[in-house]
Amino acid sequence: METFSELETEKLGRSLAAKLRPGDVVLLYGELGAGKTAFARGVARGLGVQGPVASPTFTLLRMYEAAAPLRHFDLYRLAGEDDFFAAGLEEHLGGDVVALVEWPERCEGALPKARLEVRVAYGEAENERRITITPAGGFREVVL
Repeated sequence: METFSELETEKLGRSLAAKLRPGDVVLLYGELGAGKTAFARGVARGLGVQGPVASPTFTLLRMYEAAAPLRHFDLYRLAGEDDFFAAGLEEHLGGDVVALVEWPERCEGALPKARLEVRVAYGEAENERRITITPAGGFREVVL
């Protein structure tokens, strides 16, 4: 899929939110500034999160309460899986929450195999983004 503004990227995230269930894990891949947080903001809004939704870069995890509780991770500053487990982040996956994980490549082995992988890439135009959504590890098909 392609989006041509931050608002369109958020709208796509909202569309995905309607398909998510408690326990789902969504991994967000992409370069700095590509639009991962804009996509995550759309998912949060779609799940009913009110108030500001920002990247959790300096806190590693932001927790939002809504109809489906949301856990928004940013693993950019972690050196690997040991840091993930030392911070106790695994406790916030599964159960009745939806998890969005930015920079999952930092801790791939610590994350569930059944997940939805969202790749956000720069397009040719300045505000163009190419977004690919792929189920992995037995995650169900999601049609937007």
